[in-house]
Amino acid sequence: MLVVKDQIPVEALCCPPVTAGRLDEEAASELAAVLKALADPVRLRLVSIIATAASGEVCACDLPGLLGRSQPTVSHHLSQLVHAGLIDREQRGKWAWFRLRPDRFAAVRAALGEGAGSGVPAAATA
Repeated sequence: MLVVKDQIPVEALCCPPVTAGRLDEEAASELAAVLKALADPVRLRLVSIIATAASGEVCACDLPGLLGRSQPTVSHHLSQLVHAGLIDREQRGKWAWFRLRPDRFAAVRAALGEGAGSGVPAAATA
């Protein structure tokens, strides 16, 4: 069973793109916490599996077989993604179902400077 501590709020990713100016310590810590949740091959595979599911959601019961990992390992990684606010969890009877949070992924892309030209400040290329 997943036990999720306080979730990182969606509003936490309120910082400007990292290439637009210097981040203060709080904004950098908040962004780093979300990126840390993604910085694991199993978690990236979970995100990929959930993102490509035909229905847009996946039952936890299917994930150990899809990943080739034990149920406790899968539960640990899912809880990290839920805590970071990257996926939502819905309990349906015995099983939990997971879906991506598109708003959260959009916030991560924005914080990384998506769409901001080359993403490299002019001073860094001179």
